[in-house]
Amino acid sequence: MKFLVVICTVASVLAGCTAQEDKIAFDGKYFRTKLSKVDGQRDVFTLLVKNASQSIDGAREAARYEATVYCVNTYGSSDITWAVGPDAPAENLRLNGDSLTFSGSCPS
Repeated sequence: MKFLVVICTVASVLAGCTAQEDKIAFDGKYFRTKLSKVDGQRDVFTLLVKNASQSIDGAREAARYEATVYCVNTYGSSDITWAVGPDAPAENLRLNGDSLTFSGSCPS
């Protein structure tokens, strides 16, 4: 019985380590992102990056990463045409509360 408890404990610790390794830090911070299709179009998206005030530069890179993953997984290409992207001047960024919103499309 003790052997089973030890096995379960080790397994749960390892599972916790794996979950932590899946997170990617940008500028030393973690950001939650949400990518949404626009009007049901798979190629056009908006991307919300929460907790952007931690680091605007980190939030920009988190958006770039999330959009790239989406376009590669959906279309097999990392090409993105940004309407408002991570390289936009600071005055063009859409900050709402503590979230930045980006928009773009994956060329299909």
